[in-house]
Amino acid sequence: MTKSLIPVLTNIGLTEKEAKVYIALIETGTTVVSLIAEKAKINRVTTYDILEKLTEKGLVSSFTKKGIKYFTATDPEVVASNFEQKTKTLTGAVPELKRLRGETAHPRIQYFEGLEGIKSIYSDTLTAKTEILNFSNSEEIRKIWPTYDADYVSKRSKKQIFLRGIIPSDEAGKKVKSEDSIYHREMRLIPKDKYAFTNEINIYDDKVAIISFTDELIGMIIESKEIANTQRAIFTMTWEFADILANPRTSQDKNNMSMF
Repeated sequence: MTKSLIPVLTNIGLTEKEAKVYIALIETGTTVVSLIAEKAKINRVTTYDILEKLTEKGLVSSFTKKGIKYFTATDPEVVASNFEQKTKTLTGAVPELKRLRGETAHPRIQYFEGLEGIKSIYSDTLTAKTEILNFSNSEEIRKIWPTYDADYVSKRSKKQIFLRGIIPSDEAGKKVKSEDSIYHREMRLIPKDKYAFTNEINIYDDKVAIISFTDELIGMIIESKEIANTQRAIFTMTWEFADILANPRTSQDKNNMSMF
């Protein structure tokens, strides 16, 4: 048995005996309790109790065949992934826990991974009490979420949550722009060759949601009034600039009028 692994496992909350049993089961593969006890050098009754506790913790699974119970250790990569996700969840809760203690810790940040995690971010935007301000790439989101319009856009429209967005002027962007009146929004197009971006930013209430679609599917929600207001100011500046790009003559006329 590799003794150096025992401190690693006790550091994530296992007792020393639980660590020994888990390591023994990794070494033996799917087997019965007597062989696990022999390998771990722990008596059979204690080993059985430990296996039940490890099962509750998701580190062991079991099945019965011909009246004999067999145990299997959960893949270490799965254990590490689950522990990492729990750590991220706890990290995201730290600001709220500090506020309960009377500390003012801002901003509050939540992290999300994978398509289901990204869908959770979009679901949160449906709670918006303000309009949504949006930088997005119409093509990228629909690549990874083909039913995006039915699953999200239609719901936002039905909730009468207005959206103003800035998108690249490509084929997908132009199609989205043409459907503004249907989906309770106003989009402005900017030249794709000069201002290319593939991720998405949504600004709503006191939150800023950032989503990446390319290298890996990840996202976060930052909850901070100060950050949200700063992002609104940046959006407003870009929104006005997009109008100038789309209507250069009208914008010049307005500038000329302001001189009188």
